[in-house]
Amino acid sequence: MNEPDPKIFDYPVRILDNLNTITLLFDADFKLRYMNPAGEALFQISARQAIGQRAGTLIDCPGGSVEATLARSLHSGRPFTEREMSLPLSDNRTVKIDCTVIPLSPYEGEPGLLIEIQQIDRQLRISREENLLAQHEATRDLVRGMAHEIKNPLGGLRGAAQLLEQELEHQSLREYTQIIIDEADRLQTLVDNMLGPNRLPQLGMVNIHTLLERVRHLVAAEYGPRVKILRDYDPSIPDLLLDSDRIIQALLNIVRNAARALENQTDGTIALQSRILRQFTIGHERHRLVVQLTIQDNGPGVPDAIREKLFYPMVTAVEGGMGLGLSISQSLINMHGGLVECESRPGTTIFTVLIPVENPNAKK
Repeated sequence: MNEPDPKIFDYPVRILDNLNTITLLFDADFKLRYMNPAGEALFQISARQAIGQRAGTLIDCPGGSVEATLARSLHSGRPFTEREMSLPLSDNRTVKIDCTVIPLSPYEGEPGLLIEIQQIDRQLRISREENLLAQHEATRDLVRGMAHEIKNPLGGLRGAAQLLEQELEHQSLREYTQIIIDEADRLQTLVDNMLGPNRLPQLGMVNIHTLLERVRHLVAAEYGPRVKILRDYDPSIPDLLLDSDRIIQALLNIVRNAARALENQTDGTIALQSRILRQFTIGHERHRLVVQLTIQDNGPGVPDAIREKLFYPMVTAVEGGMGLGLSISQSLINMHGGLVECESRPGTTIFTVLIPVENPNAKK
């Protein structure tokens, strides 16, 4: 008689590891025994750190004591589901979930509880990201078309002004042609900036925290003690294949915007944070590992009138600003297969930069 392949018993764990559903296994003392990568992404804690924690420590149940609720299910032997719960998380986020608790029959003398959490706002997030990507691509196509239509007559206008300048005898009149030439050059530069970088990416392996520190030093030198910059970095993040200059530019645009928003505050603070997300979807593409960078400030927030158009070119909440910084940042992060998102309310604005650890746009 053939013995069963011991590898067969690894299959359930491998299946759970690849589920989008958050799966937690607790013992009869309500201590965590297993958490899948989807759970790590939600709670932003590694399974190694979480194993052994009590349910009440890990899960903040708004309806009362989570352990009392689990105890009732364990003693009755009946599963239950709570729908559309608001689950507060340790990083001040709140997510909407469906939560199912399943008491498990005793195995080797010990009962347990299986908790399945379905993050129901996940599909909303994915849809929002797909809309952002589609919006940005449509904007890029529009800008390319406009740039082509503007550059051609602009070149003719500049050339005509140069020819006219050569025919004029009086220097005072040439000042007017020089104004035409200078303004044509200024418009040319504006159009080029709207199109973003036109060179090929210079990719290399780099530590993302080195780039964050470069940005921090630049903004600190520019704004001094007026703005306090806090750091919370995850040292486990591996080196990434990036164009360092482009990532620095993208992050610098965002952090500078945050600093500008705090100029009139005496308690202005920017918090830089890095985390690793597992089995995370950006738009329609799922990635094994994604780096999440958040830039949070305690400024007045983004005005409602421009919140949905924040990444469009020429949209700005800053007086005298050109409104190209965030559009360019989105382009630069998109080039690395990533995305920039924004959530804002009075007193808190959070920009989230998502970059896959394995750059899908890098040439093999």
